[in-house]
Amino acid sequence: MKKLIFLLALLITSLLLSSCSPIVQGATAVSAFASVSSDRRSAGEIIDDKALYMRLGNIIRDDEMLENAHLKFIVYGKTAVVAGEVPSEEAKDYLAKQLKQNAPKMKQLINEAAIMPAIGYFSRAKDNIITLQIETLFQDQEVFHPTHVKVMTERQIVYLMGSVTKREAEHATNQAAKAKNIDKVVKLFDYLSARPAEEVERENKEKADAERKAALEAKKTELEAAQKELQKQLDELYTN
Repeated sequence: MKKLIFLLALLITSLLLSSCSPIVQGATAVSAFASVSSDRRSAGEIIDDKALYMRLGNIIRDDEMLENAHLKFIVYGKTAVVAGEVPSEEAKDYLAKQLKQNAPKMKQLINEAAIMPAIGYFSRAKDNIITLQIETLFQDQEVFHPTHVKVMTERQIVYLMGSVTKREAEHATNQAAKAKNIDKVVKLFDYLSARPAEEVERENKEKADAERKAALEAKKTELEAAQKELQKQLDELYTN
């Protein structure tokens, strides 16, 4: 009779353990999806920004008037910032005109191009390192999600774009200022009066999912320990 009771208990424990697995996996999948969807732009807006970015690059690529220029772009919410170097005031005006005429979906162009010789590859590499430093700093903080702020560096000038609250903007600026060898930080934010309600709701759900997952993991550990104890007692019964 004791053997039967123990076998039934062992079977029930095994079933409970197996039922925990898909629940834990489901919680993990939800968390991964939430991370991917953290950008404050919709999927359509992200696609539009990427298409605009590519369009701007194509406009200047084979333009003889800009062959001695070095230019780079950052796009957020169909607002584009162009930075770099152009040989003359005429070239800078021409650049703005060409971009506006050939990218009709662009809402606003911020022309930060400087009239000077194009910087060399060493300076460009330094700019890339600064951008990488700042993106790493953004990963190591909890005031805003890294997808909320885009970063571009040109001649050690850091440009920040995104839709953020004033608190988030200040924190992003302070974090960016920690990077080595920067000249200054230019803030080009679209300020929000408050964080989007759906984002707060999503974070609360992520927190609840994480707590639920932790509880399930704890229960799983407890059940595994109980299973081992039952197996031990079964082994003792068989040996007796």
